Amino acid sequence: MVRPAAVPPAVNNDIYDTLGDRWYRADDDPVALLRAESRLRNPWVLGELHAAFAGRACDVLDIGCGGGFLSNALAKAGHRVVGMDMSDPALEVAARYDTTGTVRYQNGDATKLPFAAATFDAVCAMDLLEHVEAPRALVAEAARVLKPGGVLFFHTFDRNVLSWLIVIKGVELFVANTPKHMHVLRLFVRPKELVAWLAEEGLVTTALRGSRPIFDRELFRMLRTGRVSDRFAFRFTRSTLMGYTGSARKQG
Repeated sequence: MVRPAAVPPAVNNDIYDTLGDRWYRADDDPVALLRAESRLRNPWVLGELHAAFAGRACDVLDIGCGGGFLSNALAKAGHRVVGMDMSDPALEVAARYDTTGTVRYQNGDATKLPFAAATFDAVCAMDLLEHVEAPRALVAEAARVLKPGGVLFFHTFDRNVLSWLIVIKGVELFVANTPKHMHVLRLFVRPKELVAWLAEEGLVTTALRGSRPIFDRELFRMLRTGRVSDRFAFRFTRSTLMGYTGSARKQG
């Protein structure tokens, strides 16, 4: 008797339809970890944009924008922002928390972007590559809509035993209300894979840095209670063995 091949687990993206204002308020949910990551990454992205474009306002596409943590920060800094996601409920929350009222939020597929080539100065794909089945196609589309000299910003997770242990199992064990398959290891992306995909699309990697939680009382409070306070923080590191953040510039 031939047994049917096992179906690999799919990532659970439906959870982002259910959060509502918990995107910004919940501490008993892994979305609080996303907020903590944004407190580290948003200032870095803004600083890199300022340096790359001499401080001028830029046209920015934020793919997989979710509840708008980065899109709204970019708009507040004066950039012209399109925030795109496949979750209409998340987009509604993002728009509600846009204090500038200027972000153009719209539903769309990251692997089939509804924009002409060379439209944006910058494209952001934060916490996104590990949520799609075709990350290579996403990279190609991001490169296509970038102007020559434009910058792609990204954050994702390395595919290895350590990231499985900490990013997947650790969060499931120690953060309250973590759903099954919020992340699946097979969709994590090795840094060398991503750098190669970028190069194939004419993008040169300009920064690549890891990140990890700061080991302080807030981390141990989370381990004890399952809650992530607004004082919980991440820091950049040299090691990219878990989460890693970077940028790449389009040639031409």
